[in-house]
Amino acid sequence: MSCLQQGWPEPIIRVQSLSETCVSAIPDRYVKPPSERPEPQPVIEEANIPLIDLGDLLAGDDHSTILNQISEACRDWGFFQVVNHGVSEELMHRTLQLWGHFFYLPIEEKLIYANSPLTYEGYGSRLGVEKGAILDWSDYFFLNYLPETLRDRNKWPSLPSSLRETVEEYCEELVKLCGTLMKLFSITLGLGEDHLPKAFGGDDIGACLRVNFYPKCPQPDLTLGLSSHSDPGGMTILLPEDHVAGLQVRRGDSWVTVKVAPSALIVNIGDQIQVLSNANYKSVEHRVVVNSAKERFSLAFFYNPKSDVPIGPLKELVTPDCPALYTPMTFSEYRLHIRMKGPCGKSQVESLKCPH
Repeated sequence: MSCLQQGWPEPIIRVQSLSETCVSAIPDRYVKPPSERPEPQPVIEEANIPLIDLGDLLAGDDHSTILNQISEACRDWGFFQVVNHGVSEELMHRTLQLWGHFFYLPIEEKLIYANSPLTYEGYGSRLGVEKGAILDWSDYFFLNYLPETLRDRNKWPSLPSSLRETVEEYCEELVKLCGTLMKLFSITLGLGEDHLPKAFGGDDIGACLRVNFYPKCPQPDLTLGLSSHSDPGGMTILLPEDHVAGLQVRRGDSWVTVKVAPSALIVNIGDQIQVLSNANYKSVEHRVVVNSAKERFSLAFFYNPKSDVPIGPLKELVTPDCPALYTPMTFSEYRLHIRMKGPCGKSQVESLKCPH
């Protein structure tokens, strides 16, 4: 039996309950080593990730400017935010609000959905199964959306009563947006618009949602809501609460605190697109800081390749001057690293690099 099948290595403690009881200090198991704490590392407050308006594109107008903006953002930042993206502001707000209601249900209602490291599906409070690991200051709910064979709505919360229907509506809209972005990424890489989507498995892609809850923390300078990492999948669409800052993106040796535009969604490149693009487009480390005054929610929608398709550099992007940088691996194999180790910077994608 693998360690993933054995379950969590230690009893699970809900960070939300710690936030309510630890009024002056956090437990040692949440205290990061000095080099990983938010305070000693420089933060560039005057910078921000690119903001791209998709309105003209979705209206069918000339979109050469938008393509240039996307290409530059993917090559230079690995992150950008989009407005006029086609997802209704009311739906975004309603989905966030309902998840907020879920996390404030009685604990016995939430524990019905307690998860395990085998699939992560359900209500969780840690990533990775290493015993004694330093943990992040967050709780979450993880659910599968695609492929439909993995979608089990009975594993989604039944309370609040409209949550399941709203989640399905929200995820359906995000799949459409991701499909559009995949075609744009393909075009901006100099390929046909269907090239990258086909490499992902065509219509047989994977998609899942993680709802992040970062409770108030009495010592935010000692811990992180989510440790530094790049996303293991293809692309992530993040819906954060725009009135509480928390997401930080690595920029060289510093960090940029993302300032969210009204009604914006944040898009970031995952490791699978970095591999397929032969590092023309890069996944970038990011992390989440917490604060002592405000809690924070966000919805991370992960758009991933078909789990059993080997992902390696596309042959059209491999040349004598730019040989293939990565060894192919299926996404199913790749994501086991996260389930074992938890967030670990960019160590996993770096481990795929070919010897040359």
